[in-house]
Amino acid sequence: MGLFRDESPVDAGLTTGAVARRLGVSPTTLRSWDRRYGIGPAVRPDGRHRRWTPKDVAMVETMCRLTSAGVPTAEAARAAKRGTGEGAPDDWEEDGELGEAAGGGRAPAPARPPSSAPTASAAEAAAPTAADVRQECRGLARAAVRLDAPAVEERLAGVVERYGVTVAWQEVMVPTLHAVGRKWESSGDRYVEVEHLLSWHVSTVLRRCASPAGSRHETAAPGPVVLACVPGEQHTLPLEALNAALGQLGLPSRMFGAAVPAEALVAAVDRLGPTAVVLWAQARSTASVPLARHVAAARWGVKGARRRPVVVLGGPGWHGRPAEGMVRPSALGEAVDMLTDLYGPAS
Repeated sequence: MGLFRDESPVDAGLTTGAVARRLGVSPTTLRSWDRRYGIGPAVRPDGRHRRWTPKDVAMVETMCRLTSAGVPTAEAARAAKRGTGEGAPDDWEEDGELGEAAGGGRAPAPARPPSSAPTASAAEAAAPTAADVRQECRGLARAAVRLDAPAVEERLAGVVERYGVTVAWQEVMVPTLHAVGRKWESSGDRYVEVEHLLSWHVSTVLRRCASPAGSRHETAAPGPVVLACVPGEQHTLPLEALNAALGQLGLPSRMFGAAVPAEALVAAVDRLGPTAVVLWAQARSTASVPLARHVAAARWGVKGARRRPVVVLGGPGWHGRPAEGMVRPSALGEAVDMLTDLYGPAS
């Protein structure tokens, strides 16, 4: 019935990989639960791959729900094997926080093949539908709250491969990060570990998209895009997303990361002669207009042909601040389009 129709009694059941894709859990996690807690297929025919019956799948679904609600793994396993699922708040399923990030609804995560390496061709992939976004966000958040690192990374890499960095960041990564952040803020600092794990793997997947040395504009004038957080600013993920998106397009960049001292930033600009400098400020307290103006005034090159960088102000910290002669894109896609235009068509 249901998931198992059209299969004969001999061949009935799903493989571990199929169950993992359906539930948004990595196969490694399923095998670990089976080995440690006995949460696995009850029937294992000799000489054949093990198969999951509807009863087995229902048990592991309960296990996923309990661990997602913060129940310790061993306790969740005991409850799942009893078939009760008692004692677990279902707040991650019903309270609206995750639904808001995912666009509402409770559709299961789609069965998607895992991806280990995002490709540059994904930059032009078709945009996801609202249903796609809902499913991707829910699957990612559920994997993160279970602390299922392999599943988190597989999902992040898959969404980048399918939709490209820009869409993956704006439509899936940011909404899920915000939902997780709101969750721990409203629950007495519970789930902080979930946000840390999710942020780490977002960063890991984004860094894989960086273009190798010798990209199509790397050795040609003008210079690269410099990406830096202003002094005192520690939020680097948005810059990592921009760096990854530029990498997918083969555009040169130099990523300097968090809290770059003003003197070091100015020295880097003098040495590199960049096409653009992106300054990220998450908070108004770190958004230094004098520093931005100083960078915008930098000049280099031979007399009569001097150049200066385009200064791009990124982050909510710049909101309401004067930005004469500078640009302030409202989203990652707008920043990517603007920077791409500075280099012209690929040769």
